[in-house]
Amino acid sequence: MSSLNPINPIAMGVFIAFFALVTVIGFLAARWKSGDLSQLHEWGLGGRQFGTVISWFLVGGDFYTAYTVIAVPALVYSVGAYGFFALPYTIIVYPFVFAVMPRLWKVAHAKGHITAADYVQGEFGGKWLPAAIALTGIVATMPYIALQLIGMQVVIKGLGVTGELPLIVAFLILALYTYTSGLRAPAMIAFVKDIMIYIVVIAAVCLIPLKLGGYGHVFDMADAHFKAKGGETGILLKPSQFTAYASLALGSALAAFMYPHTMTGVLSSASADTVKKNAIFLPAYTLLLGLIALLGYMAIAAGIQVKSASDVVPALFGTLFPSWFLGFAAAAIAISALVPAAIMSIGAANLFTRNLWRPLASPNMSATSEASTAKIVSLVVKFGALLFIVALPTKFAIDLQLLGGVWILQIFPAVVFSLFTRRLSSTGVMCGWFVGISLGTALAAVQGLKPVYTLHVGDSTWPIYIGLIAFVANVAITFVVSMMTPSRQTMVTSQANA
Repeated sequence: MSSLNPINPIAMGVFIAFFALVTVIGFLAARWKSGDLSQLHEWGLGGRQFGTVISWFLVGGDFYTAYTVIAVPALVYSVGAYGFFALPYTIIVYPFVFAVMPRLWKVAHAKGHITAADYVQGEFGGKWLPAAIALTGIVATMPYIALQLIGMQVVIKGLGVTGELPLIVAFLILALYTYTSGLRAPAMIAFVKDIMIYIVVIAAVCLIPLKLGGYGHVFDMADAHFKAKGGETGILLKPSQFTAYASLALGSALAAFMYPHTMTGVLSSASADTVKKNAIFLPAYTLLLGLIALLGYMAIAAGIQVKSASDVVPALFGTLFPSWFLGFAAAAIAISALVPAAIMSIGAANLFTRNLWRPLASPNMSATSEASTAKIVSLVVKFGALLFIVALPTKFAIDLQLLGGVWILQIFPAVVFSLFTRRLSSTGVMCGWFVGISLGTALAAVQGLKPVYTLHVGDSTWPIYIGLIAFVANVAITFVVSMMTPSRQTMVTSQANA
C-alpha cells in the first residue's frame, strides 16, 4: 500500500470512525425486526415488513449509489449538460414505480414470490424463461457491484491511500454482516448513509459557490471552459445530442427497477400502499442528484485538474474543505457503496438460488437449505466483483455496466407487460428476450461498448440509446410471436376444460 499524498490523520480518523459505526449497525441489524433468518424471505426480503420510512431510505439507498455520487459529477465535469440526463431519468421513473410496482408487489406477496424471475415462473410456468430472466439479472448486476467498489476505491485514494488492502478489508466486513443480517443490514445502514449524504451535498452546494464567487461565476467559468474545449461539450445541449439525451433518460428509467437490487427493495415493502407512498416521496432524491451533478461545474470553476474524471469530487472536497469534513464526506460516499453493494449481492443470490440452482440442480431442497445457499452465493458474488476490479482495468467494469443496462431492459416485457395482459405467450416473451439481448449486445460491440448507436434515416442521423433500440425490437418480436402461439389465457382455459 502506497500513498499519493501524506495521509491526513484527521480525515482518516473521521473516516474510520464512521465506517466502524456502520459496521456495528450492520451486525446489530440481525436483532432488528427479528425473524427467522434461516428462511429466505426473512434473510433476503427482510420479512416483507419494511414500512414507508424504512423503504424510502432503503430504495433510495440502493438506487442512488456511491458511483452515482462519483460518476454523475465526473460526467458533467467532462461533457457538461449531456451529463444531466440522469435528472429526467429519475423524474420519469417514479410515475412508473407508482403505476406498476404496487401491482407487482400484490402478486408477489400473494404467491410468495421473492424475485422477478419467481413472478415470471408463476405467470408463464416452465423453468427456462425464468432462468433466462434470472441469469440476465445476475450478469447485469455483477459489474454494478464492481462499480460500487470503484467508488469506494476513489474516495479512499482521495484520502491519500492506494492499493487494494483497504478495499478488501471493507468488503470482508460487508460480506460478514450481510451474511449474518441479510437485508436488514443495508436497511439500517441506509438511514445513516442518506443523512450523511444530504449533509455533505447541502454543505457543498451552499459553501463551495460562496468560496468561488457565486453560482453565476461557476456557470460562467464552466461555459468558458467548454467553449475553449469545443466539440460536443457545453452547459447547454447541442441539437445533435437531443435524441441521445432523451432516449438515454427514457431507456434508463424503464430499466432502473428491473435490476435485482431495486426489485428487492420494492418487494421488501410491507404493503402496496407503502410502494405508492415511496413513489410519491422518492423524487426528493432527484433534487439531491441535481445538486450532486452541479459539483462537476464547481470543480471546473475551482480549477480542479485530475487524470481521471472519477477523482473530481474527492479532489474538490480536498481542496476546499477542512480535513474533518473531507473524512466525513469520504465516509458518506464509501457507505453509499456498502448499502447498494449489499442489496445487489442479496438480489443476485436470491435469483441464483430460487431460479437457477433450485429448479435446475436441486428441486427438492428445503427452505433452510435455500436460505443457506443464498447466503453463500451472496459471498461469492461480492468476492467475484472484488476480483473483477483487482484483476481487470476499471474501464471493463464501466463498459460492462453500460452493457448491463442494455441487457436488464430486455426483461421488461416479461415482468411488466404480463401484469396488464394475458395475451403474451412464454414462447413470444422468450423470443423477444433473445432478440433484444442479441441485438443490444451486437450494437454495443460495434460501438466499442458505448451506449449510443446512430441510426441513419435518409439524410438524417438519430443517435439513440442502444438499450431502447433493442427494447423496441424485443417488444415487436414478443407480440408478433405471441399472436402465433398459445397465450397464457388460452392455455389456462384449455387446462381447465381438460
